[in-house]
Amino acid sequence: MFEYLIVAVLVLWSAVVVFKKVFPQTAGSTFLALSNLCQRLGWQRLAAWLKPKMAAGCGGSCGCSSNETESKKSQAIQTVKWR
Repeated sequence: MFEYLIVAVLVLWSAVVVFKKVFPQTAGSTFLALSNLCQRLGWQRLAAWLKPKMAAGCGGSCGCSSNETESKKSQAIQTVKWR
């Protein structure tokens, strides 16, 4: 009986992770709604845990930061040499 509980928790956790990866905007709005509901019910710790993290900056790979462009220039693409 205990094994079924462990398997159920693992399947549920995997489904949440896949949901967040495949539908990031929908997952963000869903978790924000759940966080607001928990906040209204007085469950502060659960509300803080469910609240999605806000992205800082532009998210990268747009070339807006000077550090990113310098690191890309310094790393030249090299061919693989087979012996």
